[in-house]
Amino acid sequence: MTLIQKIEDGVCYLRLNRPEVFNSFNREMALALQSALKDAAGNEEIRAIVLTGEGKAFCAGQDLAEAVDPDGPELQSIVKEHYNPIIELICTIEKPVIAAVNGVAAGAGANIALACDITFAKKSAAFIQAFSKIGLIPDSAGTFFLPRIVGYQKAMALFMTGDKVTAEEAERMNMIYKVVEDEELDAVVSQFAKQLAQMPTRGLGLTKRAVNKTWANNLTQQLAVEEELQTEAGNSYDFNEGVQAFLEKRKPVFKGK
Repeated sequence: MTLIQKIEDGVCYLRLNRPEVFNSFNREMALALQSALKDAAGNEEIRAIVLTGEGKAFCAGQDLAEAVDPDGPELQSIVKEHYNPIIELICTIEKPVIAAVNGVAAGAGANIALACDITFAKKSAAFIQAFSKIGLIPDSAGTFFLPRIVGYQKAMALFMTGDKVTAEEAERMNMIYKVVEDEELDAVVSQFAKQLAQMPTRGLGLTKRAVNKTWANNLTQQLAVEEELQTEAGNSYDFNEGVQAFLEKRKPVFKGK
């Protein structure tokens, strides 16, 4: 089993499970993650998603043994069929997707973590744009997200050198949301995810859609997006529940609808 899945308190936990190769992706694990993300997107009981790794690493990127196997998938297929759909799913699922980086995140593993909505990392974790070490370019939306997060100069230096970025450096550069002590990662992320899962996740999903659109929009276009999505949010169960709870001075019970 290359992926471990657990659903608890409205949170779907997805754990990459190839620890013997630092959770590097092969075709089986990539397709399993795609399937699990699609299932989570369509399951109304799931209100938030956590992605992490088994063992000492979060994900070391592509399993190079598969990439050079004459009988394995070609590099174009690996990018097109394995990683691109994963990134698209993470970014378009209208539920919070949280990365819990429990160790090294290298290559595609680093960029999958960057694509998540909110990323936590152990203090001992590290991020490496390892592509240049083997003559490749950053994929898995690395060239999209990293320059926007840390700026052109810093991103290009990291892409070209493949230097290791510690979790604390990543937090300072705004690559990730928060660093936590190693032994606290699971508990902190679980509490955070459960908190989000109890929130009006319909509105959170619409917020995610709005932010995704801002990359390509000018101000006037983005204002129109906000108008449209605010109207949609205002017609939701959660908005009505939130207002009623406020007026009745009680705690709201949101349903993500």
